[in-house]
Amino acid sequence: MFKIAALYKFAEVSNPYKAQSEIRANLKSLSIHGTILVGQEGLNGTISGSKKNIDKAIAYIRQLKNFKDTDVKFSEANINPFIRLKIKLKEEIVTIGDKTINPVNISGNYIEPKNWNDVIDDDNTILIDTRNDYECSIGTFKNAINPKTVKFRDFPEWVKNQNFSKEDKKNKKIAMFCTGGIRCEKASSFMLRDGFEDVNHLKGGVLKYFEDVPEEKSLWKGECFVFDDRVSVKHDLTRGTYDMCHGCRMPITQNDKDSKKFIMGVACPSCFDSTTEDQKRRYMSRQKQVDLAKERNTKHIGPKEEPIQKS
Repeated sequence: MFKIAALYKFAEVSNPYKAQSEIRANLKSLSIHGTILVGQEGLNGTISGSKKNIDKAIAYIRQLKNFKDTDVKFSEANINPFIRLKIKLKEEIVTIGDKTINPVNISGNYIEPKNWNDVIDDDNTILIDTRNDYECSIGTFKNAINPKTVKFRDFPEWVKNQNFSKEDKKNKKIAMFCTGGIRCEKASSFMLRDGFEDVNHLKGGVLKYFEDVPEEKSLWKGECFVFDDRVSVKHDLTRGTYDMCHGCRMPITQNDKDSKKFIMGVACPSCFDSTTEDQKRRYMSRQKQVDLAKERNTKHIGPKEEPIQKS
């Protein structure tokens, strides 16, 4: 059994290069897999390993300067959802496209998961899903607005296009959520700067809501997309029913797999018509290597080239 930790915190990192090196060395010594993004505005990532070593890794991160109260959500999986450890330097640990938007300086009100249902049941609340369209498609909260963004950096433009009135900005309660809390926290910083006065976001995101709120009291409908090999999780945080197209990274169902436009490891109905024949050939070659690795009972670590990204 592997323990999985999704973590983030907006906090000043004075020397990201040094932090990257030290975090990589420490987590590597613990045989941790996954990805952590390091930037001047903080840390963001998801990692996996044995229960003992994940606990040690989180204890190490929390002893770093400014990261004592790092937000962490835990889950488990029978198969390791990551194939390697990557510690990446980024200008933004979650990209909204404007480095002046900084939750370290200003952000909305945290709403604890146990209080979330009351907030979103309020008729004066505008509930916004800050995740991308393909994430919303497999699950979201009842009555949530889906901005239908392709990438998080599209969110500010969506807000501007809504033409919210001065009265809305002053009198309406904004409630936002995302998978782990980081996108809605950064979105809250943007909304406050844009003139909204009552801005709130779900502390710990959907994953923490699943952890803290009993399923029989849940207002969530569907499953929650996660950025690892599990693809999605159910309310009990076990692996969901979705698979992933390794051409476009979109979640796919059994109906998608039954389509004539589905090719294992190559394309699905969402991307079949948009990928070139050269891309399909390269993805077919990659899938062949994956299949051969399975026959040898080893794990294929993937191509040097990144797949088409949707997030």
